[in-house]
Order: sequence, then C-alpha cells, then structure tokens
Amino acid sequence: MNKHFAGLMIVVAGTSGFLAAEATSGGEGPVRYAELAMLEQNPGQEKANAAEDGLYSQGTQAINENNYSKALSDFDQVAKMNGRRAEGALYWKAYAQNKLGQRSEAQGTVAELRRAYPQSRWLREAGALEIDIRKSSGDRVNPEAEKDEELKLIALDSLMQSDDERAIPLLRKFLNGNASPKLKDRALFVLSQSGRPEAQQVLGDVALGKQYPELQEKAIYYLGIEGLDRSGERLQAIYDGSPDAKIKRSVLHALMVSGDEQRVFAIAQKENTPELKKDAIHQLGVMGAHDELRKLYKQTTTNDAKKEILHSMGIGGDTDGLIEAAKSETDPDVRASAIHGLGIGGGKRGNEALVSMYPAQNDKETKKQIINALFIQGAATQLVSLAKKETDPEMKKAIVSKLSVMGSREANEYLMDILNQ
Repeated sequence: MNKHFAGLMIVVAGTSGFLAAEATSGGEGPVRYAELAMLEQNPGQEKANAAEDGLYSQGTQAINENNYSKALSDFDQVAKMNGRRAEGALYWKAYAQNKLGQRSEAQGTVAELRRAYPQSRWLREAGALEIDIRKSSGDRVNPEAEKDEELKLIALDSLMQSDDERAIPLLRKFLNGNASPKLKDRALFVLSQSGRPEAQQVLGDVALGKQYPELQEKAIYYLGIEGLDRSGERLQAIYDGSPDAKIKRSVLHALMVSGDEQRVFAIAQKENTPELKKDAIHQLGVMGAHDELRKLYKQTTTNDAKKEILHSMGIGGDTDGLIEAAKSETDPDVRASAIHGLGIGGGKRGNEALVSMYPAQNDKETKKQIINALFIQGAATQLVSLAKKETDPEMKKAIVSKLSVMGSREANEYLMDILNQ
C-alpha cells in the first residue's frame, strides 16, 4: 500500500465511522437547511436518504474491517441510487475493487466517476487511486503526465518504490525545471530515500550547497533523517566548511535528528561562537545526552554557559545532574538555574530533592526559587507540607500565594484550613 492510501486508511479506520458521520452531516449549513425544507415537503425523500446513509455506513464499516467484498456490494448499491453519496460511493467502490484485484473494473468505476461528476471533490483521490492501480497492474507510472501537483507527488513516490533507476533522472529533471518549491522539496525527499549512489550524490551536493541552494537546508535535514555514518560525516564536513551560522544551526538540528550525540558534543566543546555553542548545548538536552552534558558542565568555567547546560539538563530530564549542581553550586545564579531545571524536568525524584533542600537553606531567595520550582511541577502536596512547617511569615506567605492559584484539592483544603483558623 503506498503512503497516500496508508494515510487515507488511518482516517477511515481511526475515526469510528467518520465517513458515515460525514454522510449524515449534510455539508454546509445553507445546503442542509434547504435539504431539510425539501424533506418536509417530501417525506419519501427522507426515507430514501436514510436508506442511502445506512448502506454508506455499512460500506464504511466494511472498509474498516478489510471486508472488501461487502464494501463493494454496499457502495455499488449507493452509487446506483444516484443520491447525495453517489460520488463518494463510486470512489470507494473502485477502492474496494482494486483491493479485490479487480483492477480493470476499478479503472472503469473511476472513469464513471469522472464522466458523471466532472466537478466532484473525489476526483483527486480517484486520481491517486488510479496511480496505485497502474502500479499494481505493472504499468509504468509517469509523474510528468499528471496535471495535478498532488498527484505528481504521489506518482513520484510510487515510481521510486518500483523503478528507482528510471525515477532518479526524472527527479533530477524536476529539480532543474520550473516545478513549485513544494514539488522540488518532495523530489529531493524521494531521492533521499534511495540508496543508489547517484541519488546519494545528488543529495550530498545539494546539502553542500553545490546546486539548488534554495534546497540546501532541506537536504541537510534529510541527511539527518537518513541517520547513517556517511550522513554524519557529510554533516560534519558541511558544518566545518560553512561560514553561514544558519547552515550550521541546520546541521546541528540534523545531527540531533540522527541521534549523533558525539558529534554534537564535540561541536559544543570546541565552538567559540556563543549562539552556536548555545544551540549545540540545547540539542544535547533534546537528545537526552546526560553524560555529555555533565562532562561539559565540569569543563565549563563561565556562569552563562553553566546556566545554559543546566537548562538543557532540565529539558533532557537529567534529575541526578541537576540535584548535584543544586547542592554543590556556590554561585547563587547558577544554583538558581539548577533549581529551576528541577522544576522543569525533575519529576518525583526532583520534587523529593527540592523538599529535602528547603529546610537547609538560610537564603530566602533560594527558598523562593525552590517554592517556584515545586509550583512549576504542580507539587501541591509538597508545598502544603512545607507551608505547615514554615515559621517565617514571609516564606509562608510565598508558599500560600502559589497554592492559591494551583486549584488542586490538597491546596484548596489547606487554604480552607487557614480560613477556618
């Protein structure tokens, strides 16, 4: 099944009667009102519509259950009614015929849909179905022959899956021609899915900026999706050779997509441009590279860089690293970043650590940071526990102010206790 139809089946199978619901919705408001007025004058039409909707719903259910013989029978009956659902019924009839191996019949049904309903909204789906039918029949798929761009994209995919040797020159032709940016992007993506050397050569050249410069960032991203060793080497070469910060950031993102922690870590270590270094650190956090971030933290001497690393630890959920920094850091700003990181991604263990740290603090500002971190975590139970033990009026007020906007049961009960005192 090609990607287009796999996605289409998700819509059908995943919405529990979506098409049946659509069948009874009646479309746009004014049209529906006109229809209802007509039904009031003609009760027999209402019965006919109900029968049509019932069969359409049964056909939809049969498609969901891969019972294509039953679906074919139901949709054929709906199509013959020539009612509101005839267009959709013809499409699904053809779809079921194709699934049953009745490809010539399916093509005939699509032709009937085009002839009877030349303005139908189902024609684009029918065109995509024809491509699938031709592919299944062993006929050559020719994307250039398709007039609709969406169908060109589907044909490109189909051709690459069945005949990539023929497809590659055609894809290059699309890249060189006057196709829309969307079609060129799709052609490049299809090329990236091929393991043939000539396809990889085109992708590599585009990523290096040697041709089609408007597609360079897309090519870099597709190298990241590929995730192979050769892709990592290419991406590293692009990063080292490019003077453009935008391209370098694209490479960092692609390395993150590919899961290449070591290359991102190496860049974070040696990069001298603050913004690029910050971006590399951020990508390590997204990747959950705990060990690399801890090593980088120990190597770092500037507070700004340390705070950035701690923020990334929070993004990556490195609770242990954040706890260690929160307990050992002497600089107030850096310690505050560690505490905030625990609020972002510390989880249950982070909450426990924050609660245990709270009574040991003499600095009110640090205590307020812990309160705020617990608030970010939604840790109402822990905040209530701290409030009950707190003897400093200022700190107790800080905790209660957070509890007052949390809306949790524990917070509300504690607030009621205060009011009743």
